[in-house]
Formats: sequence, C-alpha cells, structure tokens
Amino acid sequence: METSGLGGFLRNRRFGSYFDASTGPNAPLPPPRAVVDEQQKRAGGHECYTDDDDGGGWLPVLISWVRIVVCFVSMMFTTFIWNAIMVVLLPWPYQRIRQGNIYGHVTGKMLMWILGNPITIQGAEYSNERAIYISNHASPIDIFLIMWLTPTGTVGIAKKEIIFYPLFGQLYVLANHLRIDRSNPKAAIESMKEAADAVVKNNLSLIIFPEGTRSKNGRLLPFKKGFVHLALQTRRPIVPIILTGTHRAWRKGSLHVRPAPLTVRYLPPIRTDDWTPDKVEDYVKLVHDVYAKNLPHSQSPTPPALSENGGSCRTMAS
Repeated sequence: METSGLGGFLRNRRFGSYFDASTGPNAPLPPPRAVVDEQQKRAGGHECYTDDDDGGGWLPVLISWVRIVVCFVSMMFTTFIWNAIMVVLLPWPYQRIRQGNIYGHVTGKMLMWILGNPITIQGAEYSNERAIYISNHASPIDIFLIMWLTPTGTVGIAKKEIIFYPLFGQLYVLANHLRIDRSNPKAAIESMKEAADAVVKNNLSLIIFPEGTRSKNGRLLPFKKGFVHLALQTRRPIVPIILTGTHRAWRKGSLHVRPAPLTVRYLPPIRTDDWTPDKVEDYVKLVHDVYAKNLPHSQSPTPPALSENGGSCRTMAS
C-alpha cells in the first residue's frame, strides 16, 4: 500500500496530522504534487539521486537556507502555542500526551511541506498499532517525519538533557514524554522500567531510535538493547519504520537541504509475546537484520562499491 504526496510549495522540483485529532497516518496526503513517477514504476521502482540533481550553483543553496529559517521560525511558533495549551492541561496527563501528538502531526507535516521533498509512504496499514515503533536515524528530517507519522497515544524516550532545549524541551516534558539518564546505567535501567510501566498502565505506544545516535553517513549503526528490554516488559509488538533518502536530503552538519526523494516504509509488526530475557542479543540481531535487508545499499551496514557518478541508486521495495 502506498500513499504519495507532499511535493513542495514551489512547483519546480529543483527548488525543491493531521490538523484535527481524528486524523491518522492512513489519511490521504494533501495533493501538492504526485511523487511517484510512472516511468519509475515501469522501471521496477529503481530510483537514482546524485548531488547534481538539485541544479548546483548558489540559488538552490540560498533557497535551502530560506527554507531552514522558515522551518525554524514556524516550529518555534507552533511550539510556543502548544506550550500554552499544555499549561492549561496540567491536571490532565493523558490529554497532554494526546496534544503532544497533535502538535507533532501539525508541526512535522508543516515542516516537511516547507522543505518540499517528495515523499512516498508504504505499509501505512501498520501505523495504527499499539506498539513499539523503531526507526533508523541519519538526518534531522527523521525527527520531522516521526513527529508527523506516529499515531496519537505515542510517547518518545530521549536523554534527560532535552529539557534544556528552548521551548521544545519544555513541551517534551509537558507532553509526558519519557527521559533517561544515559550517563548513569543504573538510573537508565530504572527509567526504562518506569517507562514500560507507564506504557502498559496508560495503553500507550513508544517511538525509539534503536541506534541510540544519528548516523553520520546514513549507514545503519549497531542497535542498543533498550528497545528489546522494553518489548520484554511491555509485550508490545515492534513495528520497524524504514526511512530512506533522508541522509541525502539533509546531511549532518549541513545547511543545504537537497530535493532527494524520501521513502517511509512501515514493516509488519514483529510479535514479542514469546520473547525471553535470555535471548536479548538474538532479538537485537534479528531486528537489525530486518533493517539491513530492507535498506538500500547506500544505507546498509556494509559499504558497497561506489557508483561511477558519485551518487547512489536505491530500490524502492513494493
């Protein structure tokens, strides 16, 4: 199943939720521009992107900077508004979680519209599970997509220092998202137990980046064990989210957002009902292998041979 949309507010590709509580990831995307070219479909879904595809020169870079500034200002505006809403809802914790998700749906969708990258969404029928959602992480764009596409009733887990991020950190805490102290292993384990209890008690979902940090080159990093421990304690299924292309669209340390096509693919849930604590390493490897199998060569853990034109080709799984 595919959903396509989100071209960009500029019609030239080279320059290139959820606004109510009832909307979810299965809703049709708005129609700025179709993103799956019929020729690509007939070619079997193969798609190549190189750094030259944005036209080169100073104009695309300037437009990219403008988009980033507009993203930042827009995010600060919506974050300020939702901080005020959270203060009003202080006596109602679950409503704050719900409003935090609505904030993410609105803000994430808006930021992706501003950036203008073409997006293909696959497997959206798996996006409304009560589950532990996990995703690979290689770009700031990943955050925007996860904010937008995770279902209402989902909380995240972040390092405790997130509270010091202006406006966003305070909203994160007010929305009842979870924090852990990664510098203190004993405290981190206790925080994970508390997180699991909160998820079960309130019938919530979780969203986690199992690599624990952002990949510098887009290639899949080793997974931490935290998501497996949470699955063992909550018995929630694990829904892998495969993000492709984001590392080329907005690279770490860069202020140039390229018009690379993006794909968000939900895989079928991995059931954890029969998992046992003595096989944690096996489960980590099992899920990591699922990602290694489904990611394109440019994001696989083992570097493939570089293509002659300096770009990379990827196969979009159907």
